[in-house]
Amino acid sequence: MSNPPEIVAHIDGGSRGNPGPAAYGVAIKTPQGQAVTTLAKFIGETTNNFAEYQGLLAALEYALSHGYPRLRVLTDSELMARQISGRYKVRSPDLKPLHEKAQALIARLESFSIKHVYREQNREADRLANQAMDDAERGKGPTSPSHHPLIPSLREDGSAKHRVVEGAAPASQAPAPRALLPQASKTPAAKPLCISATFQNGVLHPHMQLPLLDGEEVELDIRRKK
Repeated sequence: MSNPPEIVAHIDGGSRGNPGPAAYGVAIKTPQGQAVTTLAKFIGETTNNFAEYQGLLAALEYALSHGYPRLRVLTDSELMARQISGRYKVRSPDLKPLHEKAQALIARLESFSIKHVYREQNREADRLANQAMDDAERGKGPTSPSHHPLIPSLREDGSAKHRVVEGAAPASQAPAPRALLPQASKTPAAKPLCISATFQNGVLHPHMQLPLLDGEEVELDIRRKK
């Protein structure tokens, strides 16, 4: 008897301004790396972390609604990965409801795992999130997640469940990845960012993502939390 079907979801959430225009992207594949579908949605003005959680929820809901009882998630959000796995507490009042909903959905799966990966291993999900933000800026952003199925779903016995797909572009035609760059703002200059971080095993782990460019220098004013 074959094992129940499993999928792997690469997820990413981005925010231009943090908070600012935000979206998530999800690239779902088989364990062998074959593309299954992609999900992307512009979610308005919010933070990177909020967008990351929305991407996780989209992956969980897709797995449950399409008959995939086993899900592996790969994300470049170390904060979310550690919160979902129970290593970090969720202190943000905006993230707590999303965390609780994610845990409720995870409980309905036969197996679940989440792993932090570097951005280089998550390029497709990053591209999808940026494309959703670009489309929203041009007035084309979807009000619900956009799905782009690329292969048939699998039943629990491993046989194919075919679906007719219209307008799905082959993966080879997907646009090249774009860097997440800060966008010009019409609002006054933002105040200096103030974030918290946890120091563990000689490494400082920030509790949010910063929209920085490669090679950009920043000044840190580190203060011990009382």
